[in-house]
Amino acid sequence: MAEITKESVEAALKGFIEPHLDTDLVSANCIKNIAIDGDKITVDVQLGFPAKGIEQETVAAVKAAVEGVDGVSSCAVNFSWKVAAHSVQKALKPIDNVKNIIAVASGKGGVGKSTTSVNLALALAAEGATVGILDADIYGPSQPRMLGISGKPESKDGKTLEPMVSYNIQSMSIGYLIDEETPMIWRGPMVTQALEQLLNDTQWSDLDYMIIDLPPGTGDTQLTLAQKVPVAGAIIVTTPQDIALLDARKGFKMFEKVEVPILGVVENMSTHICSECGHEEHIFGDGGGKRMAEDYGVQCLGSLPLELRIREEADSGKPTVVADPEARASQIYREIARKAAAKLSRQAKNYSSKFPNIVIQNN
Repeated sequence: MAEITKESVEAALKGFIEPHLDTDLVSANCIKNIAIDGDKITVDVQLGFPAKGIEQETVAAVKAAVEGVDGVSSCAVNFSWKVAAHSVQKALKPIDNVKNIIAVASGKGGVGKSTTSVNLALALAAEGATVGILDADIYGPSQPRMLGISGKPESKDGKTLEPMVSYNIQSMSIGYLIDEETPMIWRGPMVTQALEQLLNDTQWSDLDYMIIDLPPGTGDTQLTLAQKVPVAGAIIVTTPQDIALLDARKGFKMFEKVEVPILGVVENMSTHICSECGHEEHIFGDGGGKRMAEDYGVQCLGSLPLELRIREEADSGKPTVVADPEARASQIYREIARKAAAKLSRQAKNYSSKFPNIVIQNN
């Protein structure tokens, strides 16, 4: 019988390519320990992204790979994940109690960006992460309605706001502070100041991820986000039609210029399936989001159908991921969440919290 070594186990594990990381677990530094006890092996797997939905299949794949090694009789797998803080734009420091900020953007309005944002936040939470969402659309806040929240946030110290909580998601929006039908007739500087206050004056609690639901376009709000908010990555939402793609490309270029990594593209309303006869039709064109992702060398995180229930559930305050966790659309949102978080997990980590603050005193 051949001697079982750590190297032979690692070589076997390299044969399993984890689909979200797009590499093997050894190369991704996700194998934390290999214990060999005679012909019994124990492997500690720790992913860098929340992965409740793929735990069983990952454990099964690791066991199968290791038990294929000559001489191994059994393999036990300890599976876990740990979300780290990742690097942000130069000269910016992460916000207290928020490990990673992910901006969700679109060049054009009406492509379902807010619906995608809230379902993405809920999907990350379903996968096991602690998640918050900031509604950065000052003129047209929609997250309070989508999360089914009414009322105003508390302020325990008179200076900061407590986040509103729904479906285990922490959230903040200008919509909590004004009447739903009150228009925000503000100029750009007031909008950017309001955005900074909503972000920095909210008592976020130990978030692995904060999703920022951006307004459409590449104006003041987006510029403020790029220059003053420590963003770890961005997701571009588009529909397949040429007009939406044209504007989505502008959003992509903006993040590229300010050195915010693009985690990927989400193609919304990619196909319509008739609720009466089941006929499938590409109303807005076919595969535009995928082509855009290929053109820019980024990942197409997923394609979502144009479904009546997605709109109805968001409008009713119970988005699809929590309204029907087993629905096809919910599973797509969770796969998008895993892919985006896995992509982020491969980026450089932020170690600023490990460094001491240097204080110079005149004695």
